[in-house]
Amino acid sequence: MGNEATGFRARIQKFGGVLSGMVMPNIGAFITWGLITAMFLKTGWFPNEKIAVLIDPMLKYLLPTLIGYTGGKNFYGDRGGVIGAAATMGVIVGSDIPMFMGAMIMGPLAALCMKQVDRLFEGRVKPGFEMIVNNFSCGILGIFLVLAAFFAIGPFVQVLNHVMSAGVNVIIDHGLTPFASIFIEPAKVLFLNNAINHGILGPLGITQAAEAGKSILFILEPNPGPGVGVLLAYTFFGTGTAKKTAPGVAIIHAFGGIHEPYFPYILMKPQMILASICGAVSGNFIFQMFNCGLVATASPGSYFSVLAVAPKSDYLPIIAGMLVSTAVSFGVGAFILRLCRDSDEEALQKAVAKKDSMKAEGTGGGGRIGAQEVIDFTGKVIKKVYVACDAGMGSSAMGASILKDKAKQAGLDIEVKNVAIPNLPADVDVVVTHESLTERAMRERPEAVHISVDNFLSSPKYDEIVKKLTEAKNPLPVLKKENIKVTDQPKTKEDAIHMIAQMLLKDGYVTESYEKGMLLREKENPTNLGNGIAIPHGVLEAKKEIKASGIAALIVPDGIVWNDETVRLVIGIAGADQEHLSILSNVALTLNEEEAVRKIVDGRDADELYHILTK
Repeated sequence: MGNEATGFRARIQKFGGVLSGMVMPNIGAFITWGLITAMFLKTGWFPNEKIAVLIDPMLKYLLPTLIGYTGGKNFYGDRGGVIGAAATMGVIVGSDIPMFMGAMIMGPLAALCMKQVDRLFEGRVKPGFEMIVNNFSCGILGIFLVLAAFFAIGPFVQVLNHVMSAGVNVIIDHGLTPFASIFIEPAKVLFLNNAINHGILGPLGITQAAEAGKSILFILEPNPGPGVGVLLAYTFFGTGTAKKTAPGVAIIHAFGGIHEPYFPYILMKPQMILASICGAVSGNFIFQMFNCGLVATASPGSYFSVLAVAPKSDYLPIIAGMLVSTAVSFGVGAFILRLCRDSDEEALQKAVAKKDSMKAEGTGGGGRIGAQEVIDFTGKVIKKVYVACDAGMGSSAMGASILKDKAKQAGLDIEVKNVAIPNLPADVDVVVTHESLTERAMRERPEAVHISVDNFLSSPKYDEIVKKLTEAKNPLPVLKKENIKVTDQPKTKEDAIHMIAQMLLKDGYVTESYEKGMLLREKENPTNLGNGIAIPHGVLEAKKEIKASGIAALIVPDGIVWNDETVRLVIGIAGADQEHLSILSNVALTLNEEEAVRKIVDGRDADELYHILTK
């Protein structure tokens, strides 16, 4: 039974993550619409009929289209986004209410249909006809999807919306709205808030706001008061690590709007959910008593963001409601903590791990497959480091903040950001994820370096990342003077290649497998150039065995038979980037005559060779 419950919760979380993935990237546009509404509506701060005409088109056309495009893109890239936006117009025009629920259906549905159509044509299109097939297949499919949305899905969603709205109105009419938090607060801690907020409260709130100019549904989930009250209770009456860390988390939660960091404080002591519920219900009573509401979703849920989308007439009661939520939550939480004075030292760490594990259940994460256990950036140019999670907020934002601060203190010039896994940019160099999300991140950006952490907030991996980045900032020189040897040891070209490979391996330029690549190159295409010089190097496939560009050289006075030539100067190369090309240029220009080679070899002049190779 327990496994069934966990599986059900995971499926709901995953569904909520899909909804969140469509809404969160567009929150800026929602806030733009909300601010225009709050300022220029006839009941706003600066009533202006001319500007207010923007409100309805943005609500009815812009916002649903953005959601449809983002939903399609999340499932099938830009092509899915385009067909998703086109199909969304069908539900928009086919109804007389804002079609957010319809957009959430049509965006992914259209993208999945496009993906299946493309598979039908895969491998069957003649060269030169790809563009016309791609464009017309999208256009023709778009016709069917728009008509289906217009005649079927739009009306169905409109009926569904009316039924749900009627149910919400019954709750509101009977004064039961405050008690919704009995379900919302535990859902937040279980990471079901996305499904509730973006799947139910948001779309219904938009419908109410379109009619009344505001909706109480917008404030039920984002209200930061309950969480801040819980954290303040730990600040004054907690013990151990929880007491020390709660003040900082409270500031982040109250003013940054990130809710996730306070969840472990409830998970470590489940009784504290009562404090959160009591605080939320109390605040909701204030909101209901004074007929409060917001004009748009407040995201992230901080005191500032809530007030930013509040109508001017509701400012004071909304402030009062949030403060009452904080005070009641603090009072109940303090009482619970006074009754339970057990140490919180280990409980918080366990709760953080539990929180990350619960969050990962709904994201399709499956383990730390392929992540780097030993971090090594040697030979790589690292410019962008992204801390990624399912929604790109919460713990990953905290993790990015911690890593950014450590990188700044180390004097590293790198970009550190937090992002949702589906939004990882193509040019990201390093991706840091929770260990249960790493496999998903690797599927998204397989070319990046992936590093797993078991705790976004206090992972020792952050210090290791900064240390390795600092080391990579000061890379190995391409040629060390001691890697030019005068010797008669090698009797064959294989001996010489082995000596070169071992020198490069010893100093960390290559892996042990690079020697095989050098030998394979020699079989495919001998590297003796004439004038007594050979420049052995690996095949193209051996590039992955190179950690940093490096060169090693042998001066062999007695010479080696290298195919049909006697070679007396062997210059081995491992080229990770373009750095080695300048050295090859020097070799070509300076050692292009046999006399120049003879002078170095007969004089056993390693210093002169070093000068030539590095000038």
